[in-house]
Amino acid sequence: MLFGMVVLATLLSYILPAGLFERELVDGRQRVIPGTFHTIPQTSVGLLDMFVAFSKGFKAASDIMWVVFASGIMFGILDKTKMIENVIGTIVNRMGVNNKNTIVILATFIFGMCGVAVGYENNIALVPIAAVLALAIGGDLILAAGISVAAITVGFGLSPINPYTIGTGHKIAEMPLFSGVEYRSILCFIGLALLAFYNLRYFKNLQSDPEHSLGVGLDTEGFTLTKRIEEYSLNSKDYLVLAVFLGGMSIMLYGVFAHHWYINEISAVFLMISIVAGLVSRMSSTEISKTVLKSIALVAPGAFMVGFATTIKVILEMGNVSDTIAFYLSNMLTSFPTYISAILMSFSQCIMNIMIPSGSGQALATLPIMIPVGELAGLTRQCSIQAFQIGDGITNLFNPTLGGLIAMLSMCRVPFDKWLRFIFPVATYLLLISWVFLLIMVMINWQ
Repeated sequence: MLFGMVVLATLLSYILPAGLFERELVDGRQRVIPGTFHTIPQTSVGLLDMFVAFSKGFKAASDIMWVVFASGIMFGILDKTKMIENVIGTIVNRMGVNNKNTIVILATFIFGMCGVAVGYENNIALVPIAAVLALAIGGDLILAAGISVAAITVGFGLSPINPYTIGTGHKIAEMPLFSGVEYRSILCFIGLALLAFYNLRYFKNLQSDPEHSLGVGLDTEGFTLTKRIEEYSLNSKDYLVLAVFLGGMSIMLYGVFAHHWYINEISAVFLMISIVAGLVSRMSSTEISKTVLKSIALVAPGAFMVGFATTIKVILEMGNVSDTIAFYLSNMLTSFPTYISAILMSFSQCIMNIMIPSGSGQALATLPIMIPVGELAGLTRQCSIQAFQIGDGITNLFNPTLGGLIAMLSMCRVPFDKWLRFIFPVATYLLLISWVFLLIMVMINWQ
């Protein structure tokens, strides 16, 4: 599937004219200058260049690939200590087997709030915990991805305080930072509630008929509980390892918010947690080494797919067609009525998100164009930013070029094709509801 998209991106470099916007440096980031689009000589990507792009794609994705390895190592060590299994087993035991539906709903909202408040790639290491939880209550790995990957993506994508999309958008539009938080919070809550209902319905279908499972045949080694729920309890070693994990995650969050840590610093914290957890649980150096190698082997396919997906973006950049698509999409909007323009603006951001999967990068590349175009079409700046957030945030659920999504799916061992079968219906519902919400914003002339 991804290779087909690589070929398609290559073909686009022959079909579409190459073009560029001029850019200016603002606070260390390149931002598009509206009205500066111009065509350049065709830069078609040849057959050899297409395959050379793979090495460039893997190089560009190296930090996300490494955080996959680091989080995989951390989970492998924590799993070896049995702390995660004992904690999940004890929680399910104390809540009772009759409250499984409640667990699904609560877990969806908890992971969703992690996306709202913590970020995206920062939550990669939490995904395997959802895998253990989902299997413990009788679910499958698809359900695990639904309550973790999907919830984190929806929470992050529709977050009213997302610094990468809303924050960057407000800065470009010269508006108060995170203004309109009340309206966006309502939409974010509705999105997570719909996802929780969808996850619960899948879980109920799974309970009534296991043949409904999309996760048949997926590798669950290391995720399943090894004894009956009634037998689980926590010992002193579990509490000690849990304290190391929670302490390390707290340090990571402090660094993210106070010192603007990102992927490389997060990876370093994951490795430090791994080493300390192994030592306090009295694992030998040989045990730690073997666990690290086994963990890397399990997450290596997912890390490989992250680099593969990034190659698509690299080819589009080599062909210089991303700016061309943004230019023609923006010009198209002014020829439609205001309400239709709002939906088309959001839809155009869905398309741009495939080519520029970074939220802040997409904002810097498209909003300087879209905001003035939106005003010509009768849209307020707040509505234009919301259209951008919907297009960027919802399509993150099925964006094959988004390294963080591929990385999280790899952490719960869910193939992308099975993920699409599960997530596409609810993603469609989320888009429709978000567009209705957007139309209401346009109707009230939301400022």
